[in-house]
Amino acid sequence: MGDVWTMAEQYKGQLKNVSFELLARGRSLANKLGTKLVAVLIGWNVSPADMRELILRGADEVYSVQDEGLKEFTCGTYAAILLDLIREHKPEIVLAAATTSGRTLMPYTAVLAGTGLTADCTALDIEEGTGNLLQTRPAIGGNIMATIKTPDHRPQMATIRPKSTRPLDADPRRTGVIKNIALKDSLIDERVSVLGLRKEGSDFVNLEEADVVVAGGRGLKKQENFRLIKELAESLGAVVGASRDAVDRGWISYPHQIGLSGKTISPKVYIGIGISGAIQHLAGIKTSETIVAINNDPEANLLKIADFAILGDAFQVVPELIKIIRQKKGAK
Repeated sequence: MGDVWTMAEQYKGQLKNVSFELLARGRSLANKLGTKLVAVLIGWNVSPADMRELILRGADEVYSVQDEGLKEFTCGTYAAILLDLIREHKPEIVLAAATTSGRTLMPYTAVLAGTGLTADCTALDIEEGTGNLLQTRPAIGGNIMATIKTPDHRPQMATIRPKSTRPLDADPRRTGVIKNIALKDSLIDERVSVLGLRKEGSDFVNLEEADVVVAGGRGLKKQENFRLIKELAESLGAVVGASRDAVDRGWISYPHQIGLSGKTISPKVYIGIGISGAIQHLAGIKTSETIVAINNDPEANLLKIADFAILGDAFQVVPELIKIIRQKKGAK
């Protein structure tokens, strides 16, 4: 049986945290299959210390293909490199993050490899008896969870939602092998060159990387009341999020949506206000370090999983919170 691979992402020579999240997923699968976990790194100027951290956080081996011509992501070249590695080493499973580059690279590579791909997974497991990868993802607008298999083709390929799992702690006792692989000139796609990078639009919000998120839902009753969420977020230096209900009602734009049909987040603090806690939304916040809920419904699902819950009217509670926070800041 082949190994389990995870794709390590880098930007300007720095590994992205999602690389370590994937290793946590891959480590569990490799252990169940009794095989090795390999981190595949394609890029430029990633330090030996950073590659060593991939070992410390779960990888048994690192395949590193680094060249100055790879410092910017181009799908054709990256896919050709990955396909070349797949054909040589024949992995059982290849996982990547459902980021912009992962969502571009993996489908293209899967087509070239003649195999299947399940995108945007939230859960992975190994089927007993067959060793097939069980790939679970939201379907039909997030209303159901579908589990998909690729029984007849290898490798089994999937992209995983960022922030849907926590990285393993670095273990200084772990040992592994880093293999530096030279870039073959024949794999370079000379049809494409990077001329520049697009700036994010005015509605861009970096929910996934935020330390504190304040989110509002249907309980706010109308769009004008969403100002309370924005004011509380501003007082805390937080990012504004929303439930699907709030977005569907046009109270705030889609980039703020949290949940299976939106973004998966893992902040230090998540504050949900007027959000009942549909399963799709809870799946998007489950790895938050601390969950705070404000709701006047004692049966709200979000209150039941919250670390701190305030049972009360948001229109009374939130203004008081904003007042207290501003007073505390003014006293400093």
